[in-house]
Amino acid sequence: MWDSRYGGAGWKSKSLSEYLYERGAPLLKGSYSEPVGRDLFRATAELARLAGWTAFDAGQQHAAQRHFIQALRLARAGGDAELGSYVLSTMAMQALMCGFTSEAIDMAQGAFQRDRRLEPRVAGFAKLIEARAHARAKDPAAASSCLAHAERLQERGADGAGPAWIGFFTQSRIITDAAEVFRDLENPRATFAWHTMGGMPGSEFIRSRAVRLSVLASAHAQNGDLGQSLHMGRQSLEIFTRLGSVRGMDYLQVYSRSLARWRREPQVRNFMADVGTARRALTT
Repeated sequence: MWDSRYGGAGWKSKSLSEYLYERGAPLLKGSYSEPVGRDLFRATAELARLAGWTAFDAGQQHAAQRHFIQALRLARAGGDAELGSYVLSTMAMQALMCGFTSEAIDMAQGAFQRDRRLEPRVAGFAKLIEARAHARAKDPAAASSCLAHAERLQERGADGAGPAWIGFFTQSRIITDAAEVFRDLENPRATFAWHTMGGMPGSEFIRSRAVRLSVLASAHAQNGDLGQSLHMGRQSLEIFTRLGSVRGMDYLQVYSRSLARWRREPQVRNFMADVGTARRALTT
């Protein structure tokens, strides 16, 4: 909840790694029954995944990878195939955001096929990430197919009987990612249609709100509306800067490409300069 509201660069998010290795990991060397051991490995795997996710948001890619790999090992030691699938889907998202689209597709497919008995929402999340990767690869048929599959799986698991950590995977999450899928496919009409299906994420998901704003800013640019595009782009920049989200700067870099036809406009040049200043401040 802290990560969703304040981002991975906040002091509490940064303290995750310290807690993981100084408080959590030493417990694994103790003595315990097999059931307690499984629960302990699973809990530590969840913590390692979250530490990786916050490092990813803060732009610490190598640290994020180390945490994710550790989370995979811990989930395997705990005999939790569903948690392992979730970690692999998260790794696919990191690969996607770093520009490794084909690797992201492979990882998402691997997460889906990891265990055919996966809880529907766990499998659905893997399909959603695969949809996003296909969209970045400019494959509308594959992206739409995976998105529809993710929707069906989310509906099947809507009773909430699965693990608590997959509770975020609701129709609202699908709407947010679907808007991004069609932004990447340069289909602004579909992006706006998905956006109208659900409200803008609230203060408890402030980073997701900034992501949605950047996606809508791109769609408005694709639709030729520079004024509305920059208005939303600046709102997104303000939030990402306040959160210290390096990953947010990556979203703004994607958005900036949609402004190419107006690159000589003073307001666009000013915005691009402000994005560059914010990125340098967060990465130095």
